[in-house]
Amino acid sequence: MSKGPEPSLRERKKRETRQRISNIATLLFAERGFDAVTVAEVARVAGVSAMTVFNYFPRKEDLFLDRIPEAAELFAEAVRGRAPGESPLAALRRLALQLLDQGHPLSGVGERFVYFWRVVIDSPALRARAREGLEEVESALVAALAEAGAADPHLLAALTVAAYRTVYVTSARRLMAGDPVEEVAEDHRARLKSAFAALERMAPQ
Repeated sequence: MSKGPEPSLRERKKRETRQRISNIATLLFAERGFDAVTVAEVARVAGVSAMTVFNYFPRKEDLFLDRIPEAAELFAEAVRGRAPGESPLAALRRLALQLLDQGHPLSGVGERFVYFWRVVIDSPALRARAREGLEEVESALVAALAEAGAADPHLLAALTVAAYRTVYVTSARRLMAGDPVEEVAEDHRARLKSAFAALERMAPQ
């Protein structure tokens, strides 16, 4: 996958500030619940103004679900930056397995993600934002697949996101039920491979 230009110092500092605010918000939400924490409290603990928080995160829900833009970018760039001769689905499969191997937050697998799921499940607002986030990822993927010449980019994007979500949610439920992380990760890998194999068979030609 091709890499873009290195970010400037200013851009790196903005990213660091954004991540620090999100990390602080995540800790507060995990300790007290999403609805019990205000944006003003997050700003105070982070040492910034509420306006600064909203500059980085237009909605309170985005403080916790802060990786939605990253997910949309990763899925789209996997297609755009795929190797010569590699199909879009093969590139997306490779990305999904890489996220798991790296223990990336977007893989959703690991002990530290149990508290994340508990916070989301306990908040209707977060659940609604998560659904919107999937639509944003799907839209980004539609654009990339259309550029790649997919026969039906809308259908292929919808199937891909639905398959990934199914594997993701299944693993989350197992983690919350107390299943060993190693077993969940192994099953997650197998399900991803099965899901993408099914997508290859169903993909519009």
